[in-house]
Amino acid sequence: MKDGFRIFDGHAHMGSARHSGRRVSSDDLLRSMDANSVDRSMTIPYPVVEDYKAEHDLIGRAVLAHPDRLTGAACIYPYIPVVEFRDEVRRCRELYGFTALKLQPQYHGLNPFSSASDFLFEAALENEIAVICHTGTGVPFASPSLCMMPARKYPNLKIVLGHSGGGIHVQEAIVAALFCPNIYLELSSLMPHHVREVLNHLTSDRLMVGSDLPESAATEFGKILGMEIPHEDKRNILSTTADRVFAA
Repeated sequence: MKDGFRIFDGHAHMGSARHSGRRVSSDDLLRSMDANSVDRSMTIPYPVVEDYKAEHDLIGRAVLAHPDRLTGAACIYPYIPVVEFRDEVRRCRELYGFTALKLQPQYHGLNPFSSASDFLFEAALENEIAVICHTGTGVPFASPSLCMMPARKYPNLKIVLGHSGGGIHVQEAIVAALFCPNIYLELSSLMPHHVREVLNHLTSDRLMVGSDLPESAATEFGKILGMEIPHEDKRNILSTTADRVFAA
C-alpha cells in the first residue's frame, strides 16, 4: 500500500527471457514489490523462453507460496499443436490457479484479428481467465485495433491491452476500448499526459497500472499516484480494476 492506496501490478514479468537475457526470480520480484509498496502482482512469463512449462512451474510455485501477493498468467508459443496448447492452459489454471493468458504478437507472430487465433481466446474462455495482449511495438500484429475482432466475437471474454498501444498508438487503444466494453487498458509505458487523454474518453474502471519490468516500477506507479485526479480514479487504476479482471 502506498499513500493509502492498494497497488495491484497488472503486468509484471518473471523468469528467464531468451530474447533479452533478462532473468527475474520470485525473490527479485518480491523485493521489487516490497520496495515499491506493491500488494499484488499479475506475474507473466517472458514471451521467448527455453521451456514454457518450466517457466509456468516457476511462477506457479511462487503463486502457491505467496497466494496473497501473486497470481499468474500462462504464455505459450502459439504454433504448437492446439491440443497441447489447450492442455497447458488448463494445467496452469487447475494446478496453479492462473487467471490470465498472455499473447505477445511481437514475438509470437499471431494476428489477433485472424480466425487462426480463435483457439487462444477460446482456451481462455474455457478456463474462465482473461487474455492480456501486448500492443504497441511489433505492429502490425500488435496494433490495438486488431483485438476488437476477438472482443466482439467473444463478448464474455475480458481482454487487456498491455501498454495501451504505447504512446504512438494510444488513441487506437482508446477507440478499441470505446467500441468494445470487454477491453481494458493497462497503462505501462504511457506518459502521464497519455493517461489523461485516456481518462478523457474512458472511465477509470477500465484502466489498470502495470510495471512491466522491476526497474520501471517506481515510475509506473508514481505517475498515477502523482496525478491530480479523483481518489476513486486512482483507486480503480491502482488496484480495483485488476482485482475485478483477474479475479480467481
